[in-house]
Amino acid sequence: MVLVAVMLGLSGISHAQGYNQDNVTLGNYLKRMYMNAPFEGVRLVEDYDNCYLISVVTLEKAKYGSPSALNRVASVKAMAQASRYFNGSQITSDLIIRTSEDNNGHSDTEMIEHIREHSAGYVKELEMLTSFQSSEGWTTFIFAKQMEMN
Repeated sequence: MVLVAVMLGLSGISHAQGYNQDNVTLGNYLKRMYMNAPFEGVRLVEDYDNCYLISVVTLEKAKYGSPSALNRVASVKAMAQASRYFNGSQITSDLIIRTSEDNNGHSDTEMIEHIREHSAGYVKELEMLTSFQSSEGWTTFIFAKQMEMN
C-alpha cells in the first residue's frame, strides 16, 4: 500500500518536472531567437505540438525602484500588448503647431502631439517564461500563453 502511494506521488512529480522542463526549453529557444534578431511586441510561435502567443517587453531597470515593481510593470505591459492583439485598439492623434516671433524677428516653432489609445478587453494567463539583461541597464521579459491549434 505504501509502495502504491509513493509511486503515485512520484508520477505527479515527474509530470510537473516535465511541464517545467518544457517551459525552460521554450524560454531558452525564445531567448536565442530574441538575441539573434531583437523585437518587442506580440508574436505567435509554433512548435510541433503547440502554438504560443508570446509577448516581449524590454524595460530600463533604473526607472523602477525595486525588482518587484519592474516585474509588475513588465507583466502589465505584456498583458496590454496581448489584449491589443486579441481585441484591437483605436488610436487617435492631434498635432498642434505653435509659431511665435520675438521682437528681433526670430521665429520659434513648437510642435505638440497628443496620442490616445483606446482598447477594451483583458488577457490573463500570461506566464513569464524568462527574463534576462538584454543590454546595459535594460531587462527583457518574455511572457507566453499556450493557444489552441486550429
